[in-house]
Amino acid sequence: MQYSLEEYLYRIIRERSLTVLFQPIVNNKKREIFGYEALIRGPSDTPLHSPVTLFETAARYGHLVELEVLCREVSIQQFVRLNLDGKLFLNTSPESLFQPNFRTGSTLDILKHVGLPPEKVVIELTEQFPTENYEAIREAKHHYKSMGFEIAIDDLGAGYAGLRMWSELRPDYVKIDRHFMQDIHEDRVKQEFVRSIKNIARGLNCKVVGEGVETADEFRCVAKLGIEFFQGYYFARPAQIPVTTLAKSAFTQTPHDLLQTNRRSFFTTTISDLLQSVPGIAATTSIEESAQIFQMAPQLESLPVVDNQQPLGLVRRNNLMNLLLTRYGRELHGKKPIVQCLDHNTLMLETSLPIEQASGLISEQMKQNKELEFIITENGSYLGVGSVIDLLKVITEMQVRSARYANPLTLLPGNVPIYEELDHLLREQQEFVVCYCDLDNFKPFNDKYGYEKGDQVIKDLADILRSEVKHEQDFIGHIGGDDFILIFQSDNWQTHCQAILRRFEEKAPVYYSREDISQQGIWSQDRVGKYRFFPLLTLSIGSVVPDPAACKSHHDVASLASCAKREAKQLQGNSLFIERRRRPNNPHLHHAVA
Repeated sequence: MQYSLEEYLYRIIRERSLTVLFQPIVNNKKREIFGYEALIRGPSDTPLHSPVTLFETAARYGHLVELEVLCREVSIQQFVRLNLDGKLFLNTSPESLFQPNFRTGSTLDILKHVGLPPEKVVIELTEQFPTENYEAIREAKHHYKSMGFEIAIDDLGAGYAGLRMWSELRPDYVKIDRHFMQDIHEDRVKQEFVRSIKNIARGLNCKVVGEGVETADEFRCVAKLGIEFFQGYYFARPAQIPVTTLAKSAFTQTPHDLLQTNRRSFFTTTISDLLQSVPGIAATTSIEESAQIFQMAPQLESLPVVDNQQPLGLVRRNNLMNLLLTRYGRELHGKKPIVQCLDHNTLMLETSLPIEQASGLISEQMKQNKELEFIITENGSYLGVGSVIDLLKVITEMQVRSARYANPLTLLPGNVPIYEELDHLLREQQEFVVCYCDLDNFKPFNDKYGYEKGDQVIKDLADILRSEVKHEQDFIGHIGGDDFILIFQSDNWQTHCQAILRRFEEKAPVYYSREDISQQGIWSQDRVGKYRFFPLLTLSIGSVVPDPAACKSHHDVASLASCAKREAKQLQGNSLFIERRRRPNNPHLHHAVA
């Protein structure tokens, strides 16, 4: 059946069949989402799907106020239902203020009903038609401000909004029209306009939002001009279920960011790498409302339930839909709070948790519960969700990456990850201890007993190191041959080194024949081809505490560690040498522990 535009409009208002999309407004300085603009769409199967056509039709047939009040109501309700943080920007047209059926206080009534304070709401004035009644606009501004709302002017520099409106309203925010953002990095004239707007705003204590930023070049250019707030496809498109966090890489880079970008890539993978931004719903949300969210977002398999930023658990799509599909399911359960459908056994993991530890916890959980999502928190507060599928991908990538640079004999990290670990610690200016482990008399042993037995000694030493160096802050690397590197950040590193020496001393005799054990060594050729006596295998450990301020790279640390190892090898038996020199090229003092 074909309806007229007025009939379509009447049905939309009567049935409240509007869709709310939210687009984030971001704060570049704080590198976080500042708020969301609520954007309205009509039903997709009607000629009033476009917001321009929808509001023009409402104005033509005298239903503008009625439509705008409905838009605010559904926007506020959905904002609260999705438990979104920050400011809510609500659009209103100045001409609706002049309509005979305009009723003051309607927005405040809606806010009181849902428990949202007016301080979280920004009334955004959008102009579709020229307005000369500035007295009425000033009165409306004072009316909104007196109730606690903030005011914004939309599309500054386009349509009818201009400097006169800005000077009359003295708003809290002005949004620069997208025309000035498009290709601004290639247009000096646009750059001058934006710079001028920023300077005016600074004098009026007004925040400026760059609207319609779509590319990294546009964003970087406008950020350099001093604009602090942004909105546009570059960060996120409007969505029914909007993003709640943004990657730090999307923002302008500080010197600290550049260091972070170059951080080690082998051993910093944490559960935060799996973060998906899914807004949590309030515990008071009804089962029926939760089902509607699932219907609007078919990509979601679960919804987090959050109370005051504290995660309570996940609601699983299948469980909820199965409940509602039972006979009389909606009638019996639809109005009940969603907490009644909560999976209280949901796994909750901190962002800082290493992937390897997370994998173990998730594997254990899945023995009891086959669900594929879990909650990610930061200091106990809800941050987002993670997927087991994504975890498996990351684990696979880590295994491939690790295998590529691992020593083939021991499967310990080789030179490339060792260097990355050292450079990372130096950049972070962290205190650490490097221990260079080297076997004594290994070549003559290898020559007499063969490479297979020599390889077994190296593998056994690697196992001893693994069993003693377990702290998540510490690191074991295999340089090659019989040389290993230990990097300690834990405090009791000397205790671990002494335990390693004791265990190797106990293990060494098993590699020799009874005759060689009885004479406490072997006869073999030295490096110049002469036969001489060599004692049983022992282990030397040279240790150093590099000064992060003085060592510029892993080369400096390697030089210090090599010197410490040479000193250790001058000592008899299994020995630990502690190098007191912390800076390269300084006369060194030393102290030995046998």
